[in-house]
Amino acid sequence: LFQAYEQNKITKGFLNIFSMKYCFLICSLFLAASLFAQTAEDKKGIEKAIHNYVDAFYEADTTKAYESIAKDLAKRGYYVRNNQVVEAKMSFEQLVRLAQRWKSTQTITAASPKKNSVVDVLDEMAAAKVEAQWGIDYFHLAKLNGNWTIINVLWQDYPTK
Repeated sequence: LFQAYEQNKITKGFLNIFSMKYCFLICSLFLAASLFAQTAEDKKGIEKAIHNYVDAFYEADTTKAYESIAKDLAKRGYYVRNNQVVEAKMSFEQLVRLAQRWKSTQTITAASPKKNSVVDVLDEMAAAKVEAQWGIDYFHLAKLNGNWTIINVLWQDYPTK
């Protein structure tokens, strides 16, 4: 009788461990699936913010800037003029004024570059890159009130070959 009791105890212990492992595996799969879904949704929000940034210039539509760019934006860029590298700093207000007039000085077509890549995404911040008509921009974004917002921009002209 004692041996039967001990065997039953071992079997129940094994089943409890097996059940716990199975439960852990299922919970892990649900968690992974929800994280993947969140990242896909976040990526769409980041891409929308980047497209709004480019379209603010390409379409001279400053409402897109107001939708996706922080009012305390820090933007810094580098370009070459007269064989000298020039640094340019820009606030949000300056960006809006530039976006209003930039299109009138450019030829924008459907073939104009607008390639973006999301570099990294965390729960509250992200990094991205865009190649546009004027050059290459790198972005820092933050999730503010549930929306991805551009906080910092670092850009330069396309490198000379």
